[in-house]
Amino acid sequence: MTAVLNGAAGEVGKQLLLTTHALVGRTLGRRAPLPTSESGLQVLGREISERLEPGQRQAREWALLLGSTTGSPTLSPGAGVPPPPRDFTDRAAVLKQLKHEATRRADGQPRAALLWGPPGIGSSAVALYFAAKHTGLYPDGQFYVDLRDVAGGQLVEPVVVLQRVLREMNVDPDGMPATASGCRDLYRRLTNGRRALLVINHATAAAQVRPLVPNTPELFLLVVASGPPFSLEARRIEVPPLKDRDAKELLRKAAGADTVARAKRQLPGILERCAGNGYALRAAAAQLLAAQEPSAEPPEAPQSSDPVRRTVRAVCAGLPSATVRLCHLVALGGWPVVTSGLAGWAADVSPEEAARMLAEASEAHLIEALGEDRYRFHAEVCRYLAETAGPQLGVATCSAAVSRTLTGLTHRAEHAAHAALPESWRVADAPERGAPYEGEADGLAALVAERANVLRAITVADEYQHIEMCLRLARTLWPLVLKAGYWAEALPALRAAARCADERQPESSTSAALHFQLAHCLGQLRRWEEAEHEARTAVTHERAAGHLLGEASSTEYLGLLSLYQANGQKAAEWFAEAGERYRLLLDEQGESRHLRRALALLERHTGRALWLQGELAASRTHLSSAHDYFEREGEKYNLARTLTDLAETAHTAGDDAEALTHIAQAMRLLPADATPHRHYLTDLRRRCEEMR
Repeated sequence: MTAVLNGAAGEVGKQLLLTTHALVGRTLGRRAPLPTSESGLQVLGREISERLEPGQRQAREWALLLGSTTGSPTLSPGAGVPPPPRDFTDRAAVLKQLKHEATRRADGQPRAALLWGPPGIGSSAVALYFAAKHTGLYPDGQFYVDLRDVAGGQLVEPVVVLQRVLREMNVDPDGMPATASGCRDLYRRLTNGRRALLVINHATAAAQVRPLVPNTPELFLLVVASGPPFSLEARRIEVPPLKDRDAKELLRKAAGADTVARAKRQLPGILERCAGNGYALRAAAAQLLAAQEPSAEPPEAPQSSDPVRRTVRAVCAGLPSATVRLCHLVALGGWPVVTSGLAGWAADVSPEEAARMLAEASEAHLIEALGEDRYRFHAEVCRYLAETAGPQLGVATCSAAVSRTLTGLTHRAEHAAHAALPESWRVADAPERGAPYEGEADGLAALVAERANVLRAITVADEYQHIEMCLRLARTLWPLVLKAGYWAEALPALRAAARCADERQPESSTSAALHFQLAHCLGQLRRWEEAEHEARTAVTHERAAGHLLGEASSTEYLGLLSLYQANGQKAAEWFAEAGERYRLLLDEQGESRHLRRALALLERHTGRALWLQGELAASRTHLSSAHDYFEREGEKYNLARTLTDLAETAHTAGDDAEALTHIAQAMRLLPADATPHRHYLTDLRRRCEEMR
């Protein structure tokens, strides 16, 4: 029952949740929702066990159901750890400490290390070099997650980190657990006894990575923090500044021995200014290669003891003013990923001109090239450029740059959202400006690829008081949370946008839509009480706005929340109320395919609720009505889902022959890539065959 409670959040995971609820109810003769606490589950488990007798149909049902939920997961290697920089130098003492922690006798203590040091010192490079040097220690794979490109600059929550790790371990989105505890349990099962390395880069708090601390000695967790260390059950290893000897060696590797030899007179000043900081030394090497004398900072700049900030000032002094201006304006948003299009919006130049400037800034180490027209600022570099943009360029120029960037991102996100869900009224029509996407797959892929910037843009729009764009951007997240499963990542931005809507557009369709999205995310994460609160708020706001379609849809979702909490009676009541509103719309608007489809889906949901209640004849009536509609309209996937429900109902009634017929029909309708649904039907077929 714990496995079911924490299981996958997709459609099949919820189907298994319902099946378990129904079996609990039939075994106990009453409704008994699954408790969320371990002690509650133990009490319920004992009560069920006491009711079962060997050979009894329900005992066999439980055995077969358990057999379908306890598969052994396997660890699948992902993309691996990125390569270290070619100019990596020394760090022998730090590497020795890492090797000792990775290979020491476990003695009941997890193998984990926290690498830390000031910004730019080279902590990430040490982690990457260690991984590259010791691949033989980890035959089961090396896994890498960089938290800079997660959640659009928001404080990354532990469940998001867990899900990102599981994605790197090739867990299918449909098999991603719904809860944080489920993600943690799956992570531990995947890594149990596996000789693997997990690197988490740019962590900012212990809570983000604490669930990843190994419970098996074969796994080595390596966490990298840019800045002071935090309290974590790991060996803390400081990455100190490079000594002058090693700093010279890094310069030779990065710029070439001949280049460094020609700069012999400047070398003492370079070493003093860089202070053993890896970022500063690489930037100085780039200046030497460009035949420039590295300068600490322009004469008019205030002196600073921070080597990164001193280096940024020096680099900016040697670059064309237009390139420096572009970098200042791009840094204002703190964008997780910078492209030529985004930089062009910020600086009001063409994408081609922006691409040239970004390449120029990358050569000077002012920005990092990620490949394929993608760049990223080092966090401290971005912070300094953003802080100095206003004093150097003026508030009006900075404000206009942010506005242009938000406008460009909004148009792009709206095009992608409309392409991903072309018939959904929950996303806006595609704007006139910007290029459309070819189809649903392209639109969704674009949203997934740009999600960090879109999430960040919602926060930036809120901060800069671009309220309309904040709310428009938040509406574009609907395909991400409906079809791509980024519920936990979207939560902080959606909360900010909903709060903004409540303040500026209270009880409007916009505020209702955002509360509905929040309800969906929280429901998928099985945070039932929070989800119900948001769904009720959505109903209230839709009703106040006079938006009957939104009210009906939000009411329907309240029914689904009740259904997945095993309250079939309440679910059926919500579905009936939603149906009344859909039929009112039909009376007002006339015949509508979308409304007829909504009513057919309600018939299916009602049939499931009645099956949960044990009202099998009524359940079949409603499911058959939904079946007839989807068959008539040629909706193969929804028809397959309804046939699965009919098979469950027939199996519950003891008519396994009829159930097997429905299963065979559903299997023929499902696409080849509907793997989770096919697996569920295979398990259901086995249950039916063994009960005959």
